[in-house]
Amino acid sequence: MAGTRPGLAWTSIILTASAIVFLFLVILGGSVNRDPLNQIYFLKADTSNVPGAPKTAQWTLWNVCDSAGTGKNHHCSGTMPAHPFDPPRNFKTTQNIDSGFIGTTRFYYQSRFMFAYYLISLIFALISLSVGLLALCSRLGAALSSILVLVPLFFTTLTAALMTSCFVVGRDNFNRNNQKAQIGVKAFGFTWGAFACLLVSSILFCLTCVAGRRERTYTSATTGRNGFWREGRSTRPKRSFMDPEIAR
Repeated sequence: MAGTRPGLAWTSIILTASAIVFLFLVILGGSVNRDPLNQIYFLKADTSNVPGAPKTAQWTLWNVCDSAGTGKNHHCSGTMPAHPFDPPRNFKTTQNIDSGFIGTTRFYYQSRFMFAYYLISLIFALISLSVGLLALCSRLGAALSSILVLVPLFFTTLTAALMTSCFVVGRDNFNRNNQKAQIGVKAFGFTWGAFACLLVSSILFCLTCVAGRRERTYTSATTGRNGFWREGRSTRPKRSFMDPEIAR
């Protein structure tokens, strides 16, 4: 019982730290042309027949890039935070663009809100990690951590849902228009991986709190039993059979 709480706490902390790494990778993906960040994108589509578009376009949180046949982000547009996924706006044309992208702001706002939610998830995950260290010391720390980790979990869930809705539908629109498209495995994997880590971490922080309570109850009960037997013992001094009073 004594090693249960620290073990659960360490596992929760490691999972939260893993989620932070995943979020960092997705947020920074496309911001610089360096491995592995230039391999992270949300959607890749054949846009060779779209005027002003690269042969194969890849969308990140910062820009739209040309894969140049390598699967990496090359020759990217100007870097800007919360770069929208909106082909008519990105390429400034509607020629050879699927009708599902035309006359709607759905993809524009979904992709832009994603950026804000990624940042919120990352900030609160960092706070949760800092407070999570208290779970190693006390049950109160575990309780606070189990509550705080729910905030990044909520926003990561929201982000993953927006990402999936936005880019899966976008992929289907491109494929329907005979423009081969596929989702970015790394961006999707890291995002859903962060969600899974935070979900398990929140459960383990709760178990850490419960384990701490059980350990305290067990210790109190053990101390109480020992105290009972100690108090039940006679404090009367033993007398020898040679005692004069006994002899009389």
